[in-house]
Amino acid sequence: MLRTLRYVLIGLVGLALLTFSLSNTTPVLVKAMPDDLAAFFGVSWQIELPLFLVMLGGVVAGVLVGFIWEWLREHKHRATARTKAKEVSKLERELSVMRDANTVPQDDVIALIDGPKAR
Repeated sequence: MLRTLRYVLIGLVGLALLTFSLSNTTPVLVKAMPDDLAAFFGVSWQIELPLFLVMLGGVVAGVLVGFIWEWLREHKHRATARTKAKEVSKLERELSVMRDANTVPQDDVIALIDGPKAR
């Protein structure tokens, strides 16, 4: 049910994008620099593209910038998680070694807490 709903939603979004693209095919001139600056440097970087490509390209560029921004912003959290995971793994190994070294409990209370060991 949920998979079907997802496919229907993807189809509707695709249909909306197709309708948008077909209704905005007018070519527009995209310039990299203002006219005065282009004349000063002697280069004029410009290209003529359909309007829907310019608009959808802007959306894609914005999403990519957002993803990269978040990835860089969360780097410290991933580094901390990686450090903590290594520390937990090290402590689990130490605990395993300590439990194996003390196979015979020295106290009845510890024997009750630890319980029988499954091997």
